[in-house]
Amino acid sequence: MMDTGNRNGYSQELDFTIQGMSCAACAARIEKTLSRMEGVTEAAVSFPLRTAWVQVSGGQVTKERLAEKVGQLGFSAKLNESASEGLHRERSWLRLRLIAAILLTLPLMAGMATHLPGLQPVAELLPDILFLPWLQLALATIVQFVIGMPFYFGAYYAVRQRSANMDVLVVIGTTAAYLYSHYVVFRDGLFDGGTHGSPLYFETSAVVMTAILLGKYIETSASLKAQRESIGFDELRVQSALVERGGTVTSLRTEYVRKGDIVHVGEGEFVPVDGMIQHGESTLDESLLTGESAAVAKRSGDGVWAGTRNGSGKLTVVTGAAGHETLLSRIQELVHQGQRAKSSLQSQVDAVASWFVPAMLIAAVLTLAIWGLAIEPGNWSKAALCAIAVLLAACPCALGLAAPISLVIASGRLAKRGIVAKEAGAVERLASIHTLVLDKTGTLTEGKPKVSFVGPIGLGRSSLLRLAVALESESSHPLADAIRDEAGRIGLVTPDAERIAYAAGGGALGWIRGVHTVIGNANYVESLGLEISPEARRQASEREAHGETVVYVMEGGACAGVMGFRDRLKSDAAQMARELKRLGVQPIVATGDHAAPANAVAKALGVKEVHASMLPESKLALVEQLKRGGKRVAMAGDGWNDAPALAAADVGIAMGNGTYGALNAGHITLIFSRLQAITEAIRLSRLAIRNIRQNLVFALCYNAVIIPFAAIGYLQPWMAGTAMALSSVSVVANALRLGPRMERSAERNR
Repeated sequence: MMDTGNRNGYSQELDFTIQGMSCAACAARIEKTLSRMEGVTEAAVSFPLRTAWVQVSGGQVTKERLAEKVGQLGFSAKLNESASEGLHRERSWLRLRLIAAILLTLPLMAGMATHLPGLQPVAELLPDILFLPWLQLALATIVQFVIGMPFYFGAYYAVRQRSANMDVLVVIGTTAAYLYSHYVVFRDGLFDGGTHGSPLYFETSAVVMTAILLGKYIETSASLKAQRESIGFDELRVQSALVERGGTVTSLRTEYVRKGDIVHVGEGEFVPVDGMIQHGESTLDESLLTGESAAVAKRSGDGVWAGTRNGSGKLTVVTGAAGHETLLSRIQELVHQGQRAKSSLQSQVDAVASWFVPAMLIAAVLTLAIWGLAIEPGNWSKAALCAIAVLLAACPCALGLAAPISLVIASGRLAKRGIVAKEAGAVERLASIHTLVLDKTGTLTEGKPKVSFVGPIGLGRSSLLRLAVALESESSHPLADAIRDEAGRIGLVTPDAERIAYAAGGGALGWIRGVHTVIGNANYVESLGLEISPEARRQASEREAHGETVVYVMEGGACAGVMGFRDRLKSDAAQMARELKRLGVQPIVATGDHAAPANAVAKALGVKEVHASMLPESKLALVEQLKRGGKRVAMAGDGWNDAPALAAADVGIAMGNGTYGALNAGHITLIFSRLQAITEAIRLSRLAIRNIRQNLVFALCYNAVIIPFAAIGYLQPWMAGTAMALSSVSVVANALRLGPRMERSAERNR
């Protein structure tokens, strides 16, 4: 549970699992009902994950009230059970019902031999007892009303809510088949008939029930597998840590470890906390967190994260975060957040599924009427069988499952590559982008510039540095870090500055010993009405010709000097640019830096379009201009100065650098700022959307082909019911192919 501020004071996010859902329509019904509750601001229910997420305001709604509401809909809310535990329990219950249904249905299969000409020789070999009406009635009744009772409950609650789901179709279809045979038995006599009596269709209802249970069992098993594919972070969690306090090393649960505690990590163990190495050297396997297979060398002063595996060295780590505050936990929460959101594609499918069942009920009634009144007037037995076949052939589940399972798997696989999608729609939109706008500093470059030139005018080099470091003493900008590093390297004593004001993407101003002092780029300095001297401009031009970033220092209205900074291009930047072009995505560089260093970076990458000297609002305007031109735009930036453009882009990609704050920026976060993760994300998102479209095409084609065949009498009801169950299984099986395909694609492009 998490608290977030809102206008009413606070809001809560409540998570719990739900059991008893039979298809995506059930999830939609629960979601709709919970959303209408007073005090609920938003709700999302995932059928594949069997989970619900509800945001409530003002403390008006509790988990218990939500559970009670879910119970009124005919489902069970489990407040203290994980989705995985619930799915395991659901699968065990389905397995028991399935085994019982198979054992009771097999004897009924003998009846099929009496009305299929090709099986007549087989019927002659079977014992007569199997054809006795009373035996078939007894077995079919148990299958229909004992083993199949949950379908009746599901249908009842759906109809009570003026809705319809798969249970409604199954109940109407199988009950009609059962009642037809029930009528024949009592018309001809319980002990009459046998192989020479009127044909019975008890096996139709029983086979359909059994086939659907088999499909549900396979589907539940697939949901468990999808859950493992999608999350997988639990295997990285360490439940306890060896903590040193007061000279004594004790084992504590990780949630009780405090910031600043010393934690010991042995050889081959998972690191239990986020922190910094105090003593020791080793190599750490970060692949399950970042997607990078190569072990990373670590030594004293380096950062480590929970969920990474230590190599052969022993480490002592100063804790920075533990328990639910670790980067691993935050990533897992964001993955869950992305999975419970719906893409536009999934929303469209849900809209279709909402009227699908009513449409199929109408189609079945029309089939009954057309057969009984027009095709074979008076032959209501044939008409009923065709109508039942239509009901049993219709499959809303295949449609409902087409998108959710694929998106669950895709978001989990992306997270294992260090790519966290905070919403399902981001994966869908990323697959269709045409243009990628790239920030320079911290995105294309390492974001750790160094002071490469200090050009004082009218004062000494150290004096110029003192002015600069005094103004930038509290700034978090990378250039400010470089200035402070340079001042620290030569041991300068920093003077105090007063009334400092920072301008995003511009610079800073303040008063030093009563003198108005400014540091910033040319646009910022000139916007303050200050004039840059010709000497300063000459020096700046020379440094910019070398690809350096230049800032001016002004003291008392006069130019005190120029400073140049050099930032190295990331090693994988050129490879990323080449891959973008292969993917058909146009890269654009947009930076607040001057044209010369911006053009130098663009030239090194082979990027043709460059926008320099851009303020945050200028980047926002660029993104909006590209979108107005009909392009799908992604923006990659550091998540802070680029925040407006990241939010406005179709997909905002925040470069994480392993920081917690960056996880909240953009629609997608690259945890460790690998540039090639951008192209990986595009490629893998395209695989995911292609997989979803394959599922949708199959589901739509299945219904478009099978339902007409059932209506014209080419399918027996048991065949139609079996086909319905298998269609859902086929969609799930295709969705599960996505995980290995994404893994192979990532391996090929490393």
